[in-house]
Amino acid sequence: MAGNNREPGRSVLSKALAILDAFAQGPQRLTLTDLVRHSGLPQATVHRLAGELQAWGALERDDKGRYAIGARLWRLGIAAPGRQGLRELALPYMQDLYAATHENVQLAVLEGDQALYVEHIKGHEAVPIVTEVGGGLPLHATGVGKVLLAYADPALVREVISHGLRSMTPYTVVMPGRLVRQLERIRAAGIAVTREEMLLGTVSVAAPIFGAGREVVAALSVVVRSGQAELRRLEPAVRTAAAGISREAARAGLRAPAEARAGRARAAR
Repeated sequence: MAGNNREPGRSVLSKALAILDAFAQGPQRLTLTDLVRHSGLPQATVHRLAGELQAWGALERDDKGRYAIGARLWRLGIAAPGRQGLRELALPYMQDLYAATHENVQLAVLEGDQALYVEHIKGHEAVPIVTEVGGGLPLHATGVGKVLLAYADPALVREVISHGLRSMTPYTVVMPGRLVRQLERIRAAGIAVTREEMLLGTVSVAAPIFGAGREVVAALSVVVRSGQAELRRLEPAVRTAAAGISREAARAGLRAPAEARAGRARAAR
């Protein structure tokens, strides 16, 4: 990237990475002011580097002037060996799940303190959802997020709680004790059901995907309208698809990231 480094101690690359890292902190679309606040860089620097990142394809800019992660960066991230293999293994089972439910089907992995969505199938008449491939959402407010958090290192649970459980809707679980009890029930049942916690009018049914060594490597979910939630039909369908992906992932030797394996990321049951 062109341009002189007028701020001693920080390379142009480190500044560009600081701008990109802003998208790991929250919303998927950020204004120039948001990028300045998150990166700690001068506005002129952010404006210049954001323009260069946009030209390369790392960022996109909408008609309201808001920035989002660009398709080129998404493709690079999704092409990571573990995730690419997971998507390839999961997609046939996701398609079967969609054929059985005609609802939104989502696949997510743990990325820091968020659920990163690596694949989804949207139903034509299904409830609108806020997720995009390559986008992240809070662990405590989503079905896949709760599954990933339930099997994660307890240190991550403490970290998520210490950062504050943001209320996304009036139904989001924001009391630490209640969240901890919910995670215990998810581990015991092997399924998570969230009702209108991330988006009003939606219900998510999610299940863990196990890889080699019985480590949780991802989570699978179906998202439906709250008035159409037939849990007796959806839960077995999600379990069956997740079990199929788990068998494929175990045979392929897929493992959780090293940092997840360091804690209690295993589900030895």
